[in-house]
Amino acid sequence: MIHCSAVLFDLDGTLLDTAPDMGAALNTLLRECGQAPLAAERIRPRVSHGSTGLLDLGFPDADAVEVERLRARFLDLYAASLAVYTRPFDGIERVLHALEASGLRWGVVTNKPGWLTDPLLERLDLARRSGCVVSGDTVAERKPHPLPLLHAARMLGLEARDCVYVGDAERDIVAGRAAGMRTVVANYGYVDVDEDTAAWGADHAVAYPLELLELIVRPTRPA
Repeated sequence: MIHCSAVLFDLDGTLLDTAPDMGAALNTLLRECGQAPLAAERIRPRVSHGSTGLLDLGFPDADAVEVERLRARFLDLYAASLAVYTRPFDGIERVLHALEASGLRWGVVTNKPGWLTDPLLERLDLARRSGCVVSGDTVAERKPHPLPLLHAARMLGLEARDCVYVGDAERDIVAGRAAGMRTVVANYGYVDVDEDTAAWGADHAVAYPLELLELIVRPTRPA
């Protein structure tokens, strides 16, 4: 069991299943460029790596200049259809309600830029419930640097040691450990079949969101 005062979540692949909308934007871009769309199972493991990972998958031979042009168009397409199919992962709503009912805070720390993160959380009615939101451009560093997580703890008025970070990418675990937080791997997220998440050094791993309720309890001492 983990005693904590707050649970922080990565966004894509941990809190929200954004793969359908991000994949749709990539496939629209591929069609615009005269290429065949990719299957969802090929796209899904790359979504946690954002536009960089998706463009590398769809356009592996593009040079740096072309990648930037493609990125701008991809982001336009994605922003226009930000929350068509995106939903919290099955069980996440129950987890959030349980945390709130027990007096635990929760928040989001993501590398996704704020101009995409904020409207997405608003449309899913999560922004008002979240104790903090730290996006990829909120502070000077991004994960795997610990600064975003340390900033989130400060926003909540907590010490890092009183927070848990849940993420589905190695950089999430690296950042959480460097910040001094307990870490949990979300194996239900966008983990590729050849990734050994056990080697990342997280404190715990969960196969589905509701397992978090078996791990996390309110501290018996003041935060």
